[in-house]
Amino acid sequence: MAVAELEVDILANSQLWRGHEGLLSRALAAAAEVEGKFGTVSLLLGDDASVAELNQQFRGKSGPTNVLSFPPAAGSAEPGFLGDIALAAETIVEQANFQGKRFEIHAAHLVVHGFLHLIGYDHENPADADVMETRERVILASLGIEDPYA
Repeated sequence: MAVAELEVDILANSQLWRGHEGLLSRALAAAAEVEGKFGTVSLLLGDDASVAELNQQFRGKSGPTNVLSFPPAAGSAEPGFLGDIALAAETIVEQANFQGKRFEIHAAHLVVHGFLHLIGYDHENPADADVMETRERVILASLGIEDPYA
């Protein structure tokens, strides 16, 4: 019997991510397990400059954002490829400090949030936001991480 797995390809371009790769990989694996979605995810552990560039190029928005998700284009993806997630270190540090959270815990929440976007979840309206936030809570709880919305 084959074991379903999630492969995470990580590219880190900021020293702020050093030592946090393991937790982020575990958070992605937990999301994949809870959602029953397996394959490969590329994770850019970026800085604000690299994520700002992606944000401008793909969303037409200036400046960095905490997390970006890029599902594969229809019909163009390799089998099993779930998509790309990019995290902006300095923005996440700033948000974590403002919210009184640890950087790595906030980053774990955001990588789960990004994964859920890859597999089709969204938060464009209140009902969809409630569903997505509930899934985030379940996944994070499986890692022993408290409710990020409490």
